Amino acid sequence: MAEIVIRRALELAQREGTPLYLFAVRPNELERLASISRVSRSPGHELVGYQREEVRQHVEEIREYLDTAQILFPNALILAFEERLVFKRSRGPSNDDGLATGGTLDLPLAEGDEPRPAWIVDGQQRALALSRTTNQALAVPVAAFVGASISLQRDQFLRINNARPLPRSLITELLPEVDTFLPRRLATKKLPSAIADVLSRHPESPFIGLIRRPSTAKDDRTAAVVADNSVVEMIRDRVQEASGCLFPYRNVATGETETEVVLRVLIAYWSAVRSTFPTAWGLPPTKSRLMHGAGIKAMGNLMDAIIGRLNPFSLELRTAVEGELARIAPLCRWTDGNWEGLQNLPWNQVENTGRSIKLLSNYLLREYLLAVHQR
Repeated sequence: MAEIVIRRALELAQREGTPLYLFAVRPNELERLASISRVSRSPGHELVGYQREEVRQHVEEIREYLDTAQILFPNALILAFEERLVFKRSRGPSNDDGLATGGTLDLPLAEGDEPRPAWIVDGQQRALALSRTTNQALAVPVAAFVGASISLQRDQFLRINNARPLPRSLITELLPEVDTFLPRRLATKKLPSAIADVLSRHPESPFIGLIRRPSTAKDDRTAAVVADNSVVEMIRDRVQEASGCLFPYRNVATGETETEVVLRVLIAYWSAVRSTFPTAWGLPPTKSRLMHGAGIKAMGNLMDAIIGRLNPFSLELRTAVEGELARIAPLCRWTDGNWEGLQNLPWNQVENTGRSIKLLSNYLLREYLLAVHQR
């Protein structure tokens, strides 16, 4: 049975049914109170958790500071408890216009390998440093809420880290799993991220097993050669730009998108790319610029021109795309040689920069349109 420690606390009523508690614990108590929810995938490919990996140098720097004599540690860790906490209000009137209620909080501390009652939503690097500090008398400030829903926890995690340098790949993987209303800056990215997630798992997708995401297991990372941000950006430009070939399937007024059509077109096009360049597909970017950010984005730009000339509802769409790609296939230098139309630029000097992507996109599009008109 978990040990119960009683701590003085403030209860803030910000959201109906979800009180916020402010209190303090010792570092060794925090270890028994909360776990870190690492982002990963279950055997059924369900997204689990939301936290990035440990940043060892950052953790060590925090630990060194915690072990010093003069320390000020004002940044509260944010915890989400799975079960409602026992809060006992103190007697007497409140003198702060009802902003906060003073009292005590019963905190259950797990023993040994028992599951912890809470998850760390923000502050995992600090929590790791606290678990290694010799300063066990330190009062660690905590802000906690009851949120058993993983969706609510992810929502708070994204909001808290929205203005911080959170890895873009982690944001894009978490976004499709968040059901609550998102800030406008993030909400516009939700659809492309969700589609990229499906492409990474769909049995008919040429990208299955190839997209590297924060949740990708270490044993699978060698095969996952395509950065998820490259795929997300490729989809985003097709869906959100008025010139994109997938833009017509997005209702700007309602925010709805014909996702089945979008997914089918993407699978057909990129399956055709795979069959057109079989020796370049699936290799790491150091061996194939087709799987490089520049290659994914440039071929995405070419997709607008090709799909724009075809019937996206045709059952023979993939075959039709293969016929169109055949027009520029002899000019491509994904794994060796020089790009003759780019001043003999060596294949491995194509970089994932705005200039390189623009040059490569322009060249492929120009040669494709010339081939079409000379037919």
